[in-house]
Amino acid sequence: MSIHSSVRKVTTHVLHEMKLKGEKIAMLTGYDFSLARILDQAGVDIILVGDSASNVMAGYETTLPITLDNMIYHAASVVRATSRALVVVDLPFGTYQGNSREALASAIRIMKETGASAVKLEGGQEIIESVERILSAGIPVMGHLGLTPQSIHKFGTYVVRATDDDEAKKLVEDAKKLEATGCFAIVLEKIPANLGEKVSKMLRIPTIGIGAGSSADGQVLVIHDMLGITQEFSPRFLRRYHNLNAEITGAVKAYIEDVRSGDFPNEREQY
Repeated sequence: MSIHSSVRKVTTHVLHEMKLKGEKIAMLTGYDFSLARILDQAGVDIILVGDSASNVMAGYETTLPITLDNMIYHAASVVRATSRALVVVDLPFGTYQGNSREALASAIRIMKETGASAVKLEGGQEIIESVERILSAGIPVMGHLGLTPQSIHKFGTYVVRATDDDEAKKLVEDAKKLEATGCFAIVLEKIPANLGEKVSKMLRIPTIGIGAGSSADGQVLVIHDMLGITQEFSPRFLRRYHNLNAEITGAVKAYIEDVRSGDFPNEREQY
């Protein structure tokens, strides 16, 4: 029997065992109680409470504006809906870069106020001190390398990262450093597939890819993109499994028509 189908609760240890046995890890973002309950009951292994909530829930152009209080609100909602999946929460921009004490305080707030299982930080060597301090408190940390959206103003673009030798070499070194420091997994975002394969084979901890090829130990997508709720975002790595935008639009238009025509509510739908 496969590991993912037999466990009642996904833990960091379960993810490690899945990598050892070659079982792929399924991860999706979640931000609210209702959708998170569906994801959990469907059997997703990890729910990432991503700072992408800044985009899909709050309408900002980047992930930078979302606050720690915002992330705690979303994460607590997701945890209340979840019984099986591992819930990982992004530390938002400004809560860990350059100040490891603030990083620890931010991570502790997330763990105490949401009941989540782990936090995720973007970056490599430059955030190692924050990773070390958070881990020293017994809080599991997921890393994130490649395209790191919180650094969008440094990059100036969302193009594929680590296509040149120097950046690819740094990514490999950062991945080794994050593993050695104690991260339980690393997200690899928007990097060449051959580099994603190299890093995934090199590490003992699982890699979760998003635009990093099929050799990663797992995959993640933003739930609103995968379900076709958002339509403006169409990168090569995105596979839309549904077109909820069209279905919801159709349902709302039908409701409006029924209300205006007097068809809703009918005699069976009133007291």
